[in-house]
Amino acid sequence: MPKKTGLIGGGLAAALVTTLTLALGGCSMETTAPGSARQDAASDAKGSFGPADCRKAKCIALTFDAGPGKDTPELLDILKEKKVHATFFLLGKNHVVKHPDTVRRIRDEGHEVANHTWTHEILTDREPEEIRAELEKTQVAIEKITGKKPRLMRPPQGRTDDTVSEISKELGLSQVLWSATAKDYSTNDSALITKRILDQAGKDGVILLHDIYKGTVPAVPGIIDALRKDGYTFVTVPELMAPAEPVPGTVYRP
Repeated sequence: MPKKTGLIGGGLAAALVTTLTLALGGCSMETTAPGSARQDAASDAKGSFGPADCRKAKCIALTFDAGPGKDTPELLDILKEKKVHATFFLLGKNHVVKHPDTVRRIRDEGHEVANHTWTHEILTDREPEEIRAELEKTQVAIEKITGKKPRLMRPPQGRTDDTVSEISKELGLSQVLWSATAKDYSTNDSALITKRILDQAGKDGVILLHDIYKGTVPAVPGIIDALRKDGYTFVTVPELMAPAEPVPGTVYRP
């Protein structure tokens, strides 16, 4: 099977079945919805619950890509005030290595620290050794700061294939896609960012935002308040699938 194929987009509706089979450039790949993983968990599964049992509660996961950056401390202040734990998919070069204190704070304040590659290369365009380097360098950099390697990764632009999945599995990484995106890379309008997320939000969803863009962090309080008013509980991605635990190599797509 040729490696340099495959595209999985964002802003997709929540899956209603345990797995979906996606056609990726002539290959097939199964994805699992976090809610389905939760439902299929074995009776002795040991995944940790967050502020609610998402088998009963209306849960949603807030995730941030491509940081940390200069606005991340302000975002952490907001999340602390709102008592929300999020999942941070961090870039290694120019981010993790430049902001070690922020990475440490993300860990210390109970957020999930995850991998978003070293330089944001599109993994499906790279050779296996390059894919491994993009992921492994970030694993090592984060472990040096936090004492623990991430268990989750998000492929840039959501692009993955069988080779990416195999290498992710070897490195102990599950892949996490999303169901709601504000496309905040294309606008600094915080009101528009908020509207886009609220329009796409759904039970067991995963929200994709970037804490490196000007309009995003100011939108976060309104997103949290509106979704809470609508009955949502915010959890990290692993908490969303508890009592199941993330399985390395698996692609999770709400």
